[in-house]
Amino acid sequence: MKLQVVWYMLGILIAIVGLAEMVPAIVDWRMGHENARDFFLNGILCLFFGGSLVLSHRDGYPQISARQVFLMALSGWALVCIFSAMPLYMSDLGLSYVDALFEAVSGVTTTGATVLSDLENVSHGVLLWRSMMQWAGGLGIVAFAVIMLPYLKVGGMQLFRSESSGYSDKVMARSAEFMDGLLKVYIALTLLCASAYYFLGMSGFDAFNHAMTTVSTGGFSTHDASFGFFESHALQYVAVIFMILGALPFVLYLRLAYQGRFLFFRDEQIRAFVLALCAVVFILTLWLWAQTSYTLEESFRMIVFSASSIMSTTGYTVSDYTVWGGFTTLAFLLMMYVGGCAGSTSGGMKVMRMVISGKVVARQFKTLLYPNGVFVLNYQGRRLDQYTVLTVMGFLSLYVGANVFVTVLLALTGLDFDTAVSAAAAALANVGPGIGKMVGPAGNYDGLPDLAKWILCFAMLAGRLEILTIMVLLSPSYWRA
Repeated sequence: MKLQVVWYMLGILIAIVGLAEMVPAIVDWRMGHENARDFFLNGILCLFFGGSLVLSHRDGYPQISARQVFLMALSGWALVCIFSAMPLYMSDLGLSYVDALFEAVSGVTTTGATVLSDLENVSHGVLLWRSMMQWAGGLGIVAFAVIMLPYLKVGGMQLFRSESSGYSDKVMARSAEFMDGLLKVYIALTLLCASAYYFLGMSGFDAFNHAMTTVSTGGFSTHDASFGFFESHALQYVAVIFMILGALPFVLYLRLAYQGRFLFFRDEQIRAFVLALCAVVFILTLWLWAQTSYTLEESFRMIVFSASSIMSTTGYTVSDYTVWGGFTTLAFLLMMYVGGCAGSTSGGMKVMRMVISGKVVARQFKTLLYPNGVFVLNYQGRRLDQYTVLTVMGFLSLYVGANVFVTVLLALTGLDFDTAVSAAAAALANVGPGIGKMVGPAGNYDGLPDLAKWILCFAMLAGRLEILTIMVLLSPSYWRA
């Protein structure tokens, strides 16, 4: 396999990281903070290393094969995380390398799990860099899901071929055109969110940072109390709106912007996502209202915020939902697995796959009742072929198996059962907070053993790359071909 084109694309990615690091460098320099030097030096290093890889490729822009895309995806995300971690490691935070890498992987994969505390005293450059990592990661996630995964036929994502109409069977065909539209829509949503936050009382710095981590469904905050730091009810309701918007397929935003077609409620997974969210909010609001001293409005506000945050895999918190009882805790844990819509910035198994698996189960029941009947599976008005169904069901099985595997590994590091289960779920679904005292909404991941952090770094990358991408690269046949 020719690797020149892979090195070329990786060089571009690393150079972009270097350019991006100049932004927090300027912020800290303007504020007279010594972290500016660390961002600047690491940015120069990234530009030199990335530029060297780009200049070493003398050929024209070649056709990229599926095998090269697999390698580029994993190595690209890994290298971006490694170079993004360096300024955190070099800064005055006093982080070990594994902690800096954990923070960077969590940021780039938009997981939102953190090892940092006392954020109010962290330099503005570091806080901005954390938000920028999530914002860029969210953009990369949508591009990866809509451009690459449909043509690699990962986990049923080939259904997005018709959604991203205009692309040929060539893996990277017209990707620049798609990325241009996606970037404009992504920036517009971010600016709209930042403006809403600002006019409702956030400072400009907080509004910009939280807008980046809301639209990307990342969840990093500039305060230890997360979104609970802001006591404005209006801000919480606005955050709910933009977290949900971030969890919807971005292809539909492009169709609205460029074709004037509002197709959101014609999409089966969006209808299922909204219906499931409304059902959870309704049931848990009544439960919380009946079990606590909260008013009905307080119960609704905290539940709709927490449920939207977990199901969109954003990870913001306004309260410790684990103290509301086992029923709400279990409900939020299950929502972590489901996640948002395919083609969005959200993590999890994706609602699209849950809809298809539900159709498969329903067909099996009908087959038992009517053995001679012929039942056709349809999604979005189109017939599902057997191969697509198998890839979806295979992905779901692999996802559950990966969760069990990561849970066992974490338990072997000495973590208790609740922490191991929820940390594995939060990492693979790219949610952030789990349950329990250590990794729950009121804690962070700093107290975990270093080995557990390494395992979670791999789990976050695996979850973001849809697991199968990594499995392919681990296959000996991939390297022999």
